[in-house]
Amino acid sequence: MNDSAQRPDAPVAAPVGTGILVYGAMWCSDCRRSKGLLDRLGVAYSWVDLEAEPDQVAEVTSRNEGRQRIPTIVFGDGSWLSEPSDPQLRARLDSLGITTR
Repeated sequence: MNDSAQRPDAPVAAPVGTGILVYGAMWCSDCRRSKGLLDRLGVAYSWVDLEAEPDQVAEVTSRNEGRQRIPTIVFGDGSWLSEPSDPQLRARLDSLGITTR
């Protein structure tokens, strides 16, 4: 599990909606688990399916030392989590003041 701080040279996607972008693939069980947690908590996010949008892979690899680690979840403040556990994801949401159920 990696809890990365944003590097100054890393590109930042323009988040939409709540400012949370989840990069992943439907075949990825960790991606489905993280999406499920966000859904259960009632947290809105935008899903970026890397299988359907392969041009977005660079957004993931730029944050993960060249590796395609998914899910990579990017928050409105520019920070991100890569392959987070449910407790890590929930703690980040809490630290950002994102209301959860």
